[in-house]
Amino acid sequence: MKTASALYKDHSFCKERNDEGLIFEEAQLVIGFGSSALVSQEKSFFDIKNKFPNAEIALCSSAGEIYENDVLDDTISLVAIHFQSTTLKTSEISIEDFSTSYEEGKTLVKNLPQENLKLIFVLSDGGNVNGSELVKGMNSSKENGVLITGGLAGDGKNFEKTFVGLNHVPQTGKIIAIGFYGNALVASHGSFGGWESFGLERTVTKSKGNVLFEIDNKNALALYKTYLGKYAEELPGSALLFPLSVKFDDDHKPIVRTILSIDNENQSITFAGDIPMGSKIKFMKANFDKLIDAASEAANSCLKMAERQPKLAILISCVGRKLIMPNRIDEEIEAVSEIFGNETMLTGFYSYGEISPLNPMANCELQNQTMTITGINETE
Repeated sequence: MKTASALYKDHSFCKERNDEGLIFEEAQLVIGFGSSALVSQEKSFFDIKNKFPNAEIALCSSAGEIYENDVLDDTISLVAIHFQSTTLKTSEISIEDFSTSYEEGKTLVKNLPQENLKLIFVLSDGGNVNGSELVKGMNSSKENGVLITGGLAGDGKNFEKTFVGLNHVPQTGKIIAIGFYGNALVASHGSFGGWESFGLERTVTKSKGNVLFEIDNKNALALYKTYLGKYAEELPGSALLFPLSVKFDDDHKPIVRTILSIDNENQSITFAGDIPMGSKIKFMKANFDKLIDAASEAANSCLKMAERQPKLAILISCVGRKLIMPNRIDEEIEAVSEIFGNETMLTGFYSYGEISPLNPMANCELQNQTMTITGINETE
């Protein structure tokens, strides 16, 4: 397996790392993450296609790009891969063709051949999908032992349109999956948050899908605004700074849910994933040092699981982390780099939702406000 990286900015390639002498015409896969304005332009796509003419090209918009140890904006961060033995199959669907996100996820995975499938990497539209239903659908279609990771595309701080594309100019309303096949593939993952819970544990008493109406039989939006205090005036943007910890049942680890929007007329809150009735929730807040430590934990977890050092690490972190640590966000990437060392190439983006198991090789979950890492290498 060989990897190379490139950075695209202002309609040209401005940086490149190719320590292993990867011949760009031999790249089988290129994955890129970029700003909405840049990644959705025809010129950007065709410049990338001309540089890597024979590769499958998977692109999505972001809320910040990760290129080596740096967090950037208004660029496209690209990684090119040539595998020795691993083979690839891809799937793309349009959200408009389905009535539910569950069916989207189910079909996305069913479109991939299942024999010898080891890893599915998913990039989804970040604004028109119910992420938790998407992962339920994917889990229902995959075989045991198949790892699913990925993330929801971003749109900076705008939360307007996100873009995803497989071998074409990225568009809104698309979801893509890349299947990795063969026994030579070494795939690993890690995911940690680092947010602190505070206040009493409460119960969801009225909700529908990913829309929350009542907590402890009280209006959820009014209660949330009370907890936010002065930050309530800055909603919905400030909601990224105060996510919820959600525990579906006693056997399920808590996961973090980010607020996507609020509806003052209906007094409701819409989340990136489902908030089932009966769930136990706690409000959360940030501790900068713990957020950075969590990035190290994610890298350690990924490294511990791998049979050998990952050649490539794809980092997908949440836009909320970037917004709350604007002057320190590079530190979480540097923390990951310190764990992996120079042998592992880093790429990735800041997302509207992360897809990864909570436990090693378990079913994937939609997560928010986490640093999620996918490690890739081959045994030969």
